[in-house]
Amino acid sequence: MKFIEKLKFNADGLIPAIVQEEGTGRVLMMAWMNEASLRSTIETGKTHFWSRSRQKYWMKGESSGHTQQVGDIAFDCDGDTLLIQVTQQGAACHEGYKSCFFRSIQEGGEFDVTEERLVNPDEVYQ
Repeated sequence: MKFIEKLKFNADGLIPAIVQEEGTGRVLMMAWMNEASLRSTIETGKTHFWSRSRQKYWMKGESSGHTQQVGDIAFDCDGDTLLIQVTQQGAACHEGYKSCFFRSIQEGGEFDVTEERLVNPDEVYQ
């Protein structure tokens, strides 16, 4: 995996990964990867990440069943950000929305929820 030499992981050994829905281009989420989670993603075809808050390696959908099948992995010109195109099964957001970017800021600083919640997270993440 020669391309890994081109990547610039931060001081914690992490690189941001933007996850985009293949076909629509919709940004679903952003998460962190270390080298091990990137290798697992490539080997399995399912996204794996590093949780900074839990200090734990995890596969997207391991508890919810809302997995991501990888279509393409690219990296930017600086080698410091990944772009992963996926087919999303269910909600990408832990709050039950298709995308983590389900709120839009309005004039005056208010915000609107811009999509319908797909699942109640209290029922999925038990």
